[in-house]
Amino acid sequence: MAQGGAIRAGIGGWTFEPWEGTFYPDDLPKKRQLEYASRQLTTIEVNGTYYGSQKPATFAKWASEVPEGFVFSLKGNRFVTNRRFLAEAGESIERFLTQGITELGPHLGPILWQFAPTKKFDPDDFEAFLKLLPEKQDGLKLRHTVEVRHPSFAVPEFVALARKHGVAITYAEHFEYPEIADITADFVYARLQKGKDEITTGYPAEALDRWAERAKIWADGSSPDDLPYADADNPAPKEPRDVFVYFIHEGKVRAPNAAQALMERIAGIKTV
Repeated sequence: MAQGGAIRAGIGGWTFEPWEGTFYPDDLPKKRQLEYASRQLTTIEVNGTYYGSQKPATFAKWASEVPEGFVFSLKGNRFVTNRRFLAEAGESIERFLTQGITELGPHLGPILWQFAPTKKFDPDDFEAFLKLLPEKQDGLKLRHTVEVRHPSFAVPEFVALARKHGVAITYAEHFEYPEIADITADFVYARLQKGKDEITTGYPAEALDRWAERAKIWADGSSPDDLPYADADNPAPKEPRDVFVYFIHEGKVRAPNAAQALMERIAGIKTV
């Protein structure tokens, strides 16, 4: 991976009771869970920022507890994305970005803007939204990714808009929502949501093997040939990209195991 982008795999949040005694040691205090999780994984997606704001001191505290190279992705606030006209979201975006997220410094990863399954693709309104997403905040580079959940987005026009504005389309492996693997930014963001708690590693070994290979392909700058594309005739330029893979939602109890197993495969240390 010396010439490719960095690959990170992680989970959603770090507070989840079923992880106590499974992922977390029995005697680990709750206040040390982030410290522990950030040394077993390389990234965590924060869901709490979707529901409410945090204080600058909170972001600074998170940053102080994690090691060098670890990053948080933050889910954008719901007041930004859950509205009829996205073009009117400017004030809410500013409020989100100025709550203190830059206290994370180099630990700030992508910002995920997630849309409801009922939100349809309106080219003009969606481009107006993309234009509202700044490239920097307080001098810190920002990376944006959008997770859309309505089939109307699976069209070349959406891919072109996202690519024009350098915003990543989240590849969401899901049982119901459309899967769009087109690369539109200088990084790749994937949310894998088909895990199973009854499988120790969340996903079967063969599936983890395939995802490890796809992550390597993404990091090297290419596109896997076994994923669905909305505009397969116009692939992204080949260039190294950072890759973020999260095991989310389904199979949550085993999500930490899945992330660790994926990273072991990427490092060539497959143990499961």
